[in-house]
Order: sequence, then structure tokens, then C-alpha cells
Amino acid sequence: MAAAAAHQERSVGPVRPEVLYPLFRPVGALKGVGPRFALLLQRLTGPHVVDLLWHLPTGLIDRRFAPKIAAAPSGRIATLTVRVDGHAPPVMPRQPYKVRCTDETGLLELVFFHARADHLLRQLPLGQMVVVSGKVERFHDTPQITHPDAICPVEARDEVEAVEPVYPLTTGLAPKTLRRAIQAALDAAPALPEWLDPAWQRLQDWPDWQSALKAVHAPEDQAALLPSTPARQRLAFDELLANQLALALVRLHQRRLAGRAIAGDGGLRRQVLDALPFRLTACQERALGEIGRDMAEERRMLRLLQGDVGSGKTLVAFLAMLNAVECGHQAALMAPTELLARQHLQSLAPLAAAVGLEVALLTGRDKARPRAALLERLAAGDIQLLVGTHALFQEDVAFADLGLAVIDEQHRFGVHQRLQLSAKGRAVDVLVMTATPIPRTLTMTAYGDLEVSRLEEKPPGRRPIDTRTIALDRLDEVVAAVQRRIADGARVYWVCPLVEESEVVDLAAATERHAVLRERLGDRVGLVHGRLKGPEKDAAMAAFAEGRLDLLVATTVIEVGVNVPAATVMVVEHAERFGLAQLHQLRGRIGRGDQASTCLLLYEGPLNETARARLRILRDTEDGFLIAEEDLRLRGAGELLGTRQSGLPGFRVADLAEHAGLLAAARDDARLITDRDPDLQTPRGQALRVLLYLFERDAAVRYLRSG
Repeated sequence: MAAAAAHQERSVGPVRPEVLYPLFRPVGALKGVGPRFALLLQRLTGPHVVDLLWHLPTGLIDRRFAPKIAAAPSGRIATLTVRVDGHAPPVMPRQPYKVRCTDETGLLELVFFHARADHLLRQLPLGQMVVVSGKVERFHDTPQITHPDAICPVEARDEVEAVEPVYPLTTGLAPKTLRRAIQAALDAAPALPEWLDPAWQRLQDWPDWQSALKAVHAPEDQAALLPSTPARQRLAFDELLANQLALALVRLHQRRLAGRAIAGDGGLRRQVLDALPFRLTACQERALGEIGRDMAEERRMLRLLQGDVGSGKTLVAFLAMLNAVECGHQAALMAPTELLARQHLQSLAPLAAAVGLEVALLTGRDKARPRAALLERLAAGDIQLLVGTHALFQEDVAFADLGLAVIDEQHRFGVHQRLQLSAKGRAVDVLVMTATPIPRTLTMTAYGDLEVSRLEEKPPGRRPIDTRTIALDRLDEVVAAVQRRIADGARVYWVCPLVEESEVVDLAAATERHAVLRERLGDRVGLVHGRLKGPEKDAAMAAFAEGRLDLLVATTVIEVGVNVPAATVMVVEHAERFGLAQLHQLRGRIGRGDQASTCLLLYEGPLNETARARLRILRDTEDGFLIAEEDLRLRGAGELLGTRQSGLPGFRVADLAEHAGLLAAARDDARLITDRDPDLQTPRGQALRVLLYLFERDAAVRYLRSG
């Protein structure tokens, strides 16, 4: 084991503390877990023993109710002590096997389907007193338990757990097998050094880590399953502290790296502002001030620019890029898709041309010779402004002097990609943008290593979007209304239903709707979906943007970034299947010009309360930040950005909707720790290293000077 640890240290840096070795064994190493069950457990919880510890119960079965047969009510789980009086094997193949049992108050039948007689005779010997537990039902007034959950001799009564935790399962995994594996994981969990601040732990009256773990897996009643119990709060705080401390260490590492002051004379920026037909909003002015102060300092900027769709983030970013150019540096803007990169190019090129600058584009589809020429000019410093996709990460992309990296739609990229791009130059300032409004609690967990600027108002001239909810059974009326709007010159998006985790079904729905609408509305109906190749997708979008198509049927690929100011109508089918934030992003594709816009949310009833609330909020407000907070409240953090584009850290124990107060406390604690013990050298610091490894924030340990 020591040799393996040494190899790990040589190959990947700091080594996992030895006390955690038992928890990071494969689940298949647990006693009683064979290869088949190991695969099922991996699929359900994860590959390591520790993953089983974070798989918490969501319910319980209380077997403490132990009445006599006559007093056992139907529909309730009961634990009964009975005598086995007789076995009645089935006469016909489809009949059940029945075992007659009695106590002094009456008769109970145990019912088994597809049972083996020899097994049941061994388990339930004639004349023997046994304990059976399960749900009691009545058949022709006779109490029955079908397939009892537990059967044992009276002397082994303690084996029938009084209260049994119920866990989420996967197909093929029996509850008993999972419980046994989780118990084995609990038995393997060592006592760990205490990483909590002693005064804080006393104030909260929280147990130690090991005791908290045992308590959450042994609930005594329904109240013990709540996120507010001391044991659950303790573990949630541990996880949030690991998250916040890891981000604080990344930030500290970035701060320690040599920075450089970037403060231009404002000449290029003034020319662009004078050429604009409007004034900046107060939010834009404030954000530019914050960015300017950061860039002027002798340390690296790490700032998040959050702004709703159409709030003017790109203009703010461009002015920051000009600040770098004024100082003789280069600036790059990276987008998650080629479509979005090209759109940025289109919007920035005229602004750059106004001050005599060129904006170049670099994507993965560039041909070899033009690409080589572009890279040569970039390395020579002849290109000052570059827009690109992931292609900017490639090894052969070298800048003469990159001063500012702007990353758009940050939730599509991780912290490491962010650091990778900033490594393309010396002391590169980083500005991250997102049009996905994120609640403050999630901003802390995803972007805790960044300062945050928010654009909370839209530029002047933007008109509110008229949002309506309409039942799907009025589809023909909607198509007729769309036809009338197209006749008046409108351009229309028609978004097809989202099917969880199924691009194939999404595509089928979009293709079918496209065929129907094309039949009704004519040839000027286009189709765009995730399965189209880049050039085909771009061609369809271009045809819509240029007015050669009146209506564009789409899956959610149009959600981020596409800019068609002439589009004034959006129809979303099965709006109840989308998250609030996602619907808000889709709606943001219209209302980008000066014309009145309409968004029709088609739903299939009956709606549950959450879906109804979601659509009501969207109808009542266009405030993306308010919508994001409501989405978090209604759906929880795990689903907030939809299954396909999360990018946010997944929490196993913490529930951000329930533990927001703990998150703020964890952030404050992480700041105190990095202020007082930045290299985690004190006894508490050493314990905190264990915490980081426990929650697999290993990368953060590499940023410690002595790591």
C-alpha cells in the first residue's frame, strides 16, 4: 500500500491520507458484494465505498408495531409472533404456495408466488414459533402477508430490525443487498480528525463526523429524515465547507501568481462609446468600474459577469478587452459553440472596425493553411482581438501577449478549463460571463473563486414580452394565430418538447412538428436540432436570421446565444416539461428588437402544483434572477440548469434550498481559514486536508505551497 501511495504522489501530486484508504476502495472490495452487485452499486452510488455513505435514506419502514393477529389492521406493516400450523403447496401451476400460521387470537396466511417448497419448509418448519414481518392484507376476511419482508425463529427476533431505512434503488438491486452494503461501508468508516471549529460545533450542538454518519443511516422516525436534523446538518456543512475551501484555495493560488496592472488611457473605449446610438445602463457602468479596478491591480482578475439575456454583457466584455488592447496586450473571447462564437464575431467586428481594429475567429473547423496563417499572426501580435471556441485550448495556439481572457456561458466549462485558458499568457486576467441567471447560493458554490458583477437591468428600448399559457388542445388555434402573425411579417420560433435524456425522442418530436407545420404554412419553415452537423445548423439559423425562413422548428439548441432581433413570436410545446430557468432562456431569444413580442407556453393538463407555479412565475415576471431563485425553491439545485448542461457542483448530502444558511457560514469559515492558515499547516488545517480528500476536492490540495 505504501508503494502505491508513493506512486500516486509521484504521478498526480499530493497523496490521499492513509486514514481514508478504507473508504476509497472499490465497492466490490466490501464483504458480501460480488462482481454483479458491485456493478449495480457503482451505477447507483459510485465506484468507491465512500459513495455508499453519501447514499442517504429517503424513507423508513417501522417494524416496531407487534400486535396479535386479530388486532393487525389491513394496509399496515406488522411484526407478528406465530406458530406454523400447515403448508399448502399449489394444486395448479399459477396458484400461490400458502403457509397457515396461528396465535391465540386467530389465523394468518403467508402467501408465496413461484416459491420452492423445500426452501419454505426449512424456513418455516411445522410446529415452530416464528417471527414474520410485512404488510397485512385481508382476503375473504382472512389476514394475509404476501412474501413477508422478514422471517426468523423467535430466538433470533432481534434480527428483524425495529426501524429499517429505505434507500433509492436501481433495477436488479434488492433493498436488503443495498442495506447490507451500506452497513459494511459504515463499519469501514474510520474516526477522522475533527475539522470543525470547536466553538462553532458547540454552538450548533453537532455530533462528530462518524456519529453523524451513523445517525443519518439509522432514522428512528420520519423527523429523523429531515435535512434539518443535527446529524444531516453536520454532514451538509462538511460538504459545503469542502466546496468553499477548495474554491478559496483556487482563488488564493491565483492571487499568489504574479499579476500585472492593466489600465489603458481610455482612448479606444471612448471612441466606441461615442459611436453607440445609446448610453450604457447604470449596471453596465458599475460593472465596468469593478472590472477596471480589478485589471488595474497588481494581481490577476477573476470576475464573473452575470447578466440576464439582453442585458449588454458582451458590450461590457468588449470594452474590457479594449482596455487590454490600449495597454498593448491581446484579448480573447471563448464561446462554447461555433454558432455562438460566430455571432460574437458579427456583433464585435463593427465595433472594432470603428476604432481601426480587426477581430479574428478561431474554431475547430478552420482549414489547415488559413489556420496556420492566423496562428502565425496571433503569435506575432498582429491580431489583438480573437474570438474562438474550445480550439483556443489547443497546444499550438500561442499568443504574443494575452492580457485578458473572456469566457462566455461559463457553466459549459469547468474551473480547470478556465485556468487552462488563463495559462495561455503571463498573468492573464479572466472575465467569465453567463446569461443563465443563477441564484446567489449557487453562485457561491459554482463561482466561489470569483468576484461577481451583476447586470440587473436591460438596455433602453427593449419592450416587455407578452407571455401566455395555453392548453395544448387549442393547438389548431395557435397554428392559425402564428399563420396570421407570419402574414404580418413576423418571424417565429417553435420549440419542441424536451424529453428527459433522449435526443432521439426530442429529434422525432421536432421532425414530426416540422412536417405538420410545413404542410400548413408552406416551404418557409425550417428545422434545427442537436443532431445536425455544424454547417447545416448554421445554414438553417442563417436562413432564419436573414428572413429566408419565416418559422424555425427547433429543439433546445437555440437556447443560448442565438440573436435574431426580427424574431417576435415563440411557441414552446409541452412547457411543463422544462425548468423555469430553461424556459426563461428560451424566451430570451425573442424581444431583442424594438417590436412587441409574444411567447406562448403550450401545456398538457392536468398540471401538478409545481408545474402550475412554474408557468405562473414565468407569465408574471421577466426578472431572470427572481426566476432563478424560484426555480431553486421549486426544483432544488440538482435540476436547476437542466440535465444536459449542469456544470454546477453536484452535492451528495447538502440541499442548497434547505441549507443556504450553512453555505454562507461555510464560505465565511473558508475565508477565515485561508486568512489564518493558508497552507493548512495547523492541526485543524491538517484535518481540513482530510476533509478535502473525503469529498474528492483533491485538486485543491495541489494549490497548497507544501501540498
